[in-house]
Amino acid sequence: MNTEQTVRTFLDFYRERGHRPVTGSTLLPPPSDPVLFTTSGMHPLTPYLLGRPHPQGRRLVNVQRCLRTTDLDEVGDPTHLTVFEMLGSWSLGDYGHSQSLRWGYELLRDGFGIPREQLYVTVFGGDGQVGPDVESLRTWQELGLSVESTTEDNWWSNGPVGPCGPDSEIFVWTGGEGTPPQGTPTTDSRWVEIWNHVHMRYHRHEDGGLEPLGRSGVDTGMGLERLVTVLQGHRSVYDTDLFEPWTSTVPGLWDLRDEQSTRLVCDHLRSSVVVLGDGVRPSNTGRGYVLRRLIRRLLTTLRRDDPSRSLSDLPSHPLLHTLDHFRQSRDIDRVRGELLEEERKFTRLLERGRLLLSRPEFRRPLSEEDFGYLHDTHGLPRDLVVGLLEPTRVHVRE
Repeated sequence: MNTEQTVRTFLDFYRERGHRPVTGSTLLPPPSDPVLFTTSGMHPLTPYLLGRPHPQGRRLVNVQRCLRTTDLDEVGDPTHLTVFEMLGSWSLGDYGHSQSLRWGYELLRDGFGIPREQLYVTVFGGDGQVGPDVESLRTWQELGLSVESTTEDNWWSNGPVGPCGPDSEIFVWTGGEGTPPQGTPTTDSRWVEIWNHVHMRYHRHEDGGLEPLGRSGVDTGMGLERLVTVLQGHRSVYDTDLFEPWTSTVPGLWDLRDEQSTRLVCDHLRSSVVVLGDGVRPSNTGRGYVLRRLIRRLLTTLRRDDPSRSLSDLPSHPLLHTLDHFRQSRDIDRVRGELLEEERKFTRLLERGRLLLSRPEFRRPLSEEDFGYLHDTHGLPRDLVVGLLEPTRVHVRE
C-alpha cells in the first residue's frame, strides 16, 4: 500500500462513519497563535477541543502537516523527521473513547491488514490525581488485544497548561518475519507506536490542578510516515515511497560519509522545500530563522567533506514531488532560487568564519563564552563553528 492509498483508506474509513474532513493545509498557525509552526494534528483544533462549536460538526478527520525542531538532533535515525504529517480523527463531545478504540482497531485490522497478534496497546494506569483508565482496559480486553498499563507514558498534554487526558497508544511489532512478538512496548523497542487515542477530559491550570472539561472529547493522531513504513515492511521512514525521490537522488549526487548524513540532507532539503512552499523566507528571526537553520545544517553536512558541493546540482523532480505531495502551488523556480540565494549567503558566512577563526585568540580550544560570542556578534552558529575548526580545537574549555 503506497502513501496515497494509505491516506485515502484512512479518510474514507472515517468519512463512512460520519466524519467531515477539515483542511490540514499550512504549517503556519493563525496570527493569534504564539507558536511559529503547527506541531501536531490537534494544534489547529485546540479551541474546539475546549468547547467551541466547530462549523463542520462534532466528528472530524484530517491530514495535517507539522514541523518540529525539538528532535533535530535525532533526525537521521530510522523514525525522526522535521516535517511530517499526522492522520487525525476527532469526536467533539460526540462518541466516547471506547468507540474510538474499537474503530481504530477495525481500521488497522481490516483497512490496513495488520493481524491482531502483531498489535499491543498501552493504557493509563492512574496516578495521584486521576484513577486508572478502566474503560480503555476493558475495551481492549474485549477486543482480545494484549494490554500494558503505564503512568506518564499514557497521559497526554500539549504543554504544562491546557487540554489533557489519559491516552491509549497502539503499537505494532516490527521484529521482522520469523520473529514472533516478544516482551511489551516498554521492554522491547521493536514494538513501535503508530497511533495515539487521547480521551480529552481535563484542563490543567498553571498550579498543576486539573479541572474536568465541560465537554470531553477524543483526539487521535497517527504519524503518516511511520504508518507507511510499517505497511510497506521497512525499518526506516527513509525507505518509503515518500522519500524515494530524495533517497534515489542525493546519494548519486553527493557521496556523503555515512547513512545518517545522507538522511539528514534528505530530511532538511525536503523540509526546507515544504516551509518555502508555505511562503516562509529565510531570515534572522522567527520562522525565517528556523528555515535558515535547516538550510545551513544541511549545507554544513553537505560540504563537510567537499566544499565544492552545491544545491545547484539538485534536479527538479524531488522538489516537484514534495510540493505536489503537500499540495503546494509554490513556483518551483522561486523555491529553487531561494535555496540557492541562501546557499550564497552561507558561502559568504563560511569565508568570514574561516578568517575570524584564524585570529590568534581562537587558535585554542574554545569555551562556551567563545561560542556565544561567535554566534551573537558574528552570526556563526555552534555547529558551523565546530565544522570549521580543526579536530584539535573542537574540545570545549570549561
